[in-house]
Amino acid sequence: MNKGREGRAAGRRFRAGALTAMLLLAVMLLSACSGNSSSVFHTDTETTDSVSRVPWDYRVVEGKVGDLIGSDMTVLPDNELLPNDGNYATGDTVWTLQFMDAELVTDADQKNEIRLSSWTTLKSYGDQKTATEDLANLKVSITTDVDLVGVYKTQYQDKTRNFAVLELPSGNRIKQPIDDKRYSALEKQKTASVVLEEVHDFADYDSAYAKFRGWAN
Repeated sequence: MNKGREGRAAGRRFRAGALTAMLLLAVMLLSACSGNSSSVFHTDTETTDSVSRVPWDYRVVEGKVGDLIGSDMTVLPDNELLPNDGNYATGDTVWTLQFMDAELVTDADQKNEIRLSSWTTLKSYGDQKTATEDLANLKVSITTDVDLVGVYKTQYQDKTRNFAVLELPSGNRIKQPIDDKRYSALEKQKTASVVLEEVHDFADYDSAYAKFRGWAN
């Protein structure tokens, strides 16, 4: 009888040891799989897209003061609520500075996708001259040389089109159509003279984004 009990106890110990060994093996397999990027257990995600938010545009819009609400006012026609810093009265004509930014998504091939925000009103002015002076300081036109990545031709239905690829100071690349004369002029060049519009951030003037606005010559 004692031998029977000892045999059953030994069997239970064997099964427990086997179960422990199986669990350890499963943990080791999971650990190995999780370190393998091709495994279904691999959770790291890889992305080649670069996303940045940049100042994109400003505009001055004429409007009229609507209701006065405490120290604030509404501006028609959009009925936007702004601080009444100029102590305006209902019916007064005002000019507002509006701002738009953009989200730039650049993939591994330097191709850009632009996602524009809606217009946001920043401040009001009692006269158009002051508003346009602020606008001129925030959108600055400059002539400069930028890196020329290269020029190339495409052909479709017996029609040939020429393109130049430029790299802007921001690092983004843009493609511009060009005629045969400019293609020949740029074909062996490393830089190109262009007109850029620098759009500065209203809250951080040192932060700016340059947009292509044409060829300088």
